[in-house]
Amino acid sequence: MSGFKRAPVAGGRAPRKDPLASLKMASMMDTKPVLPAEIIARIVDYLAVPDLIRFAQVSQRMREMVYDDTRWVQRLRRMGCWNEVEARKRAESLRGVAHNVTTPTAKRKSRNPSIAVNGSDRPPPSPKLLDTLQPTVNGTPQTGQMTPFKNVSSVSDGFDPAPVMSSSTSKPVAAVGEHPNLSVLQHVRSVRGHARQEYGKVFRVLAPYYNDAVSSEHPMRCMVFTSHSSPEDQAYILTQLQRFAKSDLSPGAYARSERLTEVVSIFDTAALLEFRKGYEEGDIDGKMREFAHVLHTLNGGQSNVELYVHHNHLVLSKDKLGNPGDCIDYASGHGQVSLERTQHFFDRLQTAYSAEHAVIERVFPSPSVVVPKLLEHIGQVVLSPYLTSLFDEAHSRGMEVYLMTVSGTFAQTQNLLSELPKPECGYEEYKIVTSKVASNVFEPHLDLYLAEELAFFKHTSEAEVEQWDRALSEQAASTETFLMSNINRQADKKDFMSSFKKVVMMPVNILPSFPALSSSKSTAKALVNGENTNTQKHDSRSSTPAPGTNPVSSNPLRSVTPLPVEAPTTELAAKVALMTSKLENIRSLFSIEVALSLVHRAKASLERAAQFRPLDGAPGQAAKQQCSAIYVTLLQILGTRHVKAGFDKAVNHLGDYNPRQAGADTSSEPGQGVAPLTTFLELVNVGDLIQQMLDVFFESELIRLGIANRDDFLDPAVKEKKKFEQMLDERVAAGLGKGIDVLMDEVEYMCATTQQPSDYNPDPNNANLDIGPTPTAKKVIELVGTHTSMLHGSTDKTLLDVFSSEVGLRLFTTLTKHLKRQRISTTGALPLLSDLSAYASYISTLRNNDLNSYFTALREVGQLYLIEGGEAEEMAGIIADAERYRGVFTVEEVLEFAERRRDWLLVKGRVEGAMYGRGCVVM
Repeated sequence: MSGFKRAPVAGGRAPRKDPLASLKMASMMDTKPVLPAEIIARIVDYLAVPDLIRFAQVSQRMREMVYDDTRWVQRLRRMGCWNEVEARKRAESLRGVAHNVTTPTAKRKSRNPSIAVNGSDRPPPSPKLLDTLQPTVNGTPQTGQMTPFKNVSSVSDGFDPAPVMSSSTSKPVAAVGEHPNLSVLQHVRSVRGHARQEYGKVFRVLAPYYNDAVSSEHPMRCMVFTSHSSPEDQAYILTQLQRFAKSDLSPGAYARSERLTEVVSIFDTAALLEFRKGYEEGDIDGKMREFAHVLHTLNGGQSNVELYVHHNHLVLSKDKLGNPGDCIDYASGHGQVSLERTQHFFDRLQTAYSAEHAVIERVFPSPSVVVPKLLEHIGQVVLSPYLTSLFDEAHSRGMEVYLMTVSGTFAQTQNLLSELPKPECGYEEYKIVTSKVASNVFEPHLDLYLAEELAFFKHTSEAEVEQWDRALSEQAASTETFLMSNINRQADKKDFMSSFKKVVMMPVNILPSFPALSSSKSTAKALVNGENTNTQKHDSRSSTPAPGTNPVSSNPLRSVTPLPVEAPTTELAAKVALMTSKLENIRSLFSIEVALSLVHRAKASLERAAQFRPLDGAPGQAAKQQCSAIYVTLLQILGTRHVKAGFDKAVNHLGDYNPRQAGADTSSEPGQGVAPLTTFLELVNVGDLIQQMLDVFFESELIRLGIANRDDFLDPAVKEKKKFEQMLDERVAAGLGKGIDVLMDEVEYMCATTQQPSDYNPDPNNANLDIGPTPTAKKVIELVGTHTSMLHGSTDKTLLDVFSSEVGLRLFTTLTKHLKRQRISTTGALPLLSDLSAYASYISTLRNNDLNSYFTALREVGQLYLIEGGEAEEMAGIIADAERYRGVFTVEEVLEFAERRRDWLLVKGRVEGAMYGRGCVVM
């Protein structure tokens, strides 16, 4: 904007009438545009400190901009010297004091708020009070990027010049002002409103060194090194300068920072050379320790730590620790890896590390920083190559050797890391480092090892089960060959009628045909009971396999039926002997010894693999999953391949059993029971024992080691365990079902062959009548009781209750059929009632109310035979009383029992007439 003024007229005379006169006589004044304060403040941010002070002298407004406390707080914060929490606490404490104490100055402030500047409680200094910014060394002003102008006033405001201390004399080189504090950065206070003064204290001490270092032509001749002879003091000053350089925001700051970095790098290299020279000369407590502390002061000692870690005596002489080839033991002939020799390598490594650890403790100011790096480097360049070569060598010598080597050396590595000297502080961090070292060394080999461990266990377990099955098959084939060796099949084919007659007459003449069968049973019983059968004298032929061994394989079977001395001479006898042999060998269809061997194999494999669970991350999780897979494989092989297959064969053998064809020895000693069913129940006991072994293995290994959780139904090990138990219950139930059929067939056969017609229809002239139960009833009760008692403690209670209930019902049906085949007199009713009472008493021990009602009703039926023939009315009343039989029998069924009376034809008309008279309609 312009303003115009009229020039005064001299002498009062009017100007000439010139068209341009008014323009010539006018004066013009222009006003320049003003920059916004934000832009000026932005420019001020990039001024050097001397320029800032000059800028503050321009005007009151510029001074306020330069003296803004936030500007200096920013510089202190860049150097890491500002603590906001401390500043807040100081401000709050000062505010509390100002609130409680009222001074005249505070009153003046309240009346004139403009006195407070930038949040400071003190008034701004007078414009005449300029900052003293001239940094000097030995009284000589220093020049450079941050060189200020000369002192203008003797009054300072935080930027006083500082003398330089000589480390050799500990006296000021130039006694100008007070001695500088070289640890000035540690003494900076965080006080709001005084940040400029605090920064001035730092500037007056470090600016001379900084300007000289960034402008010196020869870095090693700068003031930092000429004024201090101690390397530790030099490192300390350089460290301070690196932090101070971060507050330099003026143009050229990056180049100055690079120059300072070059100076620090040259000093670091020189100190590092001295450190290495001291290590090579063995000057541990002298030069090596001194320069380790110097480098630690300079930059944390990273360079000398790296030098020591990569060039220490242990790493450079690692070949002296041992060679993987020295661990091969050729004494066995095949060359096995000796873990004892590998332990010698770890012992030498521990001794060498202990020596280096002692050096670390004596030299480095922070051993807890050096130890982890040294351990990681040793694991990388010493342990890992050694073990890799050892594992390759072991893998080429066999799978089991490889597995033992990997697991054994891992245990030795863990022992080594746990026995190494530990730093005094940071023990938890040390444990993390050792775990990381072990993980880094073994992780490259872990996937292969875990896969080989599972494959080895699966292969060896399947091979053992297959060997057992093959031994059984060979034993069965050998037995069949031996029993059929004397059979002339062509002659038997020609004599068809003779064979047919033998089959028809088999129940009569089968028992005296083969006296060797009873001895076979006793021998099998002796083998089960653990008795010695070698004392039995048999003149066996050379082709007869020895009892308890496989004729082809030398692997012992648990229990096999010894063959008769001589082979049968007829085909029927040979088939009977063969069936007997199969039935008696049911107990050896699967073996507790095989199960125990597989469990031991699984335990060994799982213990080897479980060592890797503590590893961090994926390796530890993979080891845990593989341990669970080993247990699952154990259940699958032992369950499906061995136990289930054995139960299936046992069920098939039970299904082929027929007491009439086998010629059951009903005259055998009491309590012996049905041989095939007895052996099957022994097999059930073996299965139950195997299940208990697996339960113990699950609890002691998987649960104890945290591999599986019994409450997690989705856990693979828990799922497979439940599947195995379900399979076992199903196979036992199926076998017990067949066993009940066999037992009832035996009972039916026993009743048919041992129950005499005179038991229930005695001769009236016989005065010696036995009132108690008949021998047949006693044998039946003992037979059934023997087999039901065998299951106590070996099967689930629910399954046992179902088995007992089914046996009771089937026994009731068998006895009912048997009773309807008999002819019963009034005199024979007493033995009959004794038998029925004995059956009912036995059934009551099973504690099943439903079964008790069946046998109580059957006992009530026996009352029909006590009534004399002349009392038709009473007999009709008993038959027609439906409540008497508790709904078990209908009137028609009771009438069928009445028809078995010896005098029924005589009393039938009167009884039926009485029943019609009572309104009972009988179809």
